[in-house]
Amino acid sequence: MTSPYELPKRRRIFLMRHGDVTYFDATGRAIDPESVPLNERGREEASAAGREFAAQHIHFDKVIASGLPRTLETARRVLAETGRNVEIEVWPEWEEIRGGRLTNLPAADFERAFLSVFDGIVPESTAFLGGETIGELLDRVLPPLQRLRDDTSWDTVLLVLHGGVNRALLSHAITGGGRTFFGHLSQTTGCINALDVGAAPGDWVIRALNHSPPSPLHAGVRNTTMELLYEQFVRFKSQLE
Repeated sequence: MTSPYELPKRRRIFLMRHGDVTYFDATGRAIDPESVPLNERGREEASAAGREFAAQHIHFDKVIASGLPRTLETARRVLAETGRNVEIEVWPEWEEIRGGRLTNLPAADFERAFLSVFDGIVPESTAFLGGETIGELLDRVLPPLQRLRDDTSWDTVLLVLHGGVNRALLSHAITGGGRTFFGHLSQTTGCINALDVGAAPGDWVIRALNHSPPSPLHAGVRNTTMELLYEQFVRFKSQLE
């Protein structure tokens, strides 16, 4: 007699990117990425995500943000829409990939510094804006993911993080626990990813990628965040010259 099949038990990770922010002011001056808040669009993106969680009656056992203001504000707005009172934990290991100083780079390297880190399957030696490399990012963000998996106290968790960090975690899940970085995984501001994780190291199921509640079909968007930022950088730089 065949033994009954036991369905695998998995837990749910909802992985969000923070809502939209403004990295350059009206004069072209760069705003400190450590302190930049959500802009009007970003606030609506966060609230829209919260309304979607509320409509699906999602209950979070844990909510974790990187601690940068844009992730905390996004998490708070999501929770406000759900009516849930969950303490937001801060895990600074999941702060965004860290850039260097553009003034230390030759002008000829600006385009590569902006765009190469999110271009296809990215080598670990690639540095973001002359700063942290992809390998260093993976060394930083993968151990806390394992720590989260080792914690048996939760069934559903919300992570509110960043575009680069999200790509690292998603690439790890997509490859069944591998060490790869898919730079071309788009992460729209305020987007939601849904991942199920089991007990075995490679037991990952990808349920949803880059779902954007305000615009689920991403109508009218054909460029990446870094392409848009580089365009702004070049435009403002030319105005100052």
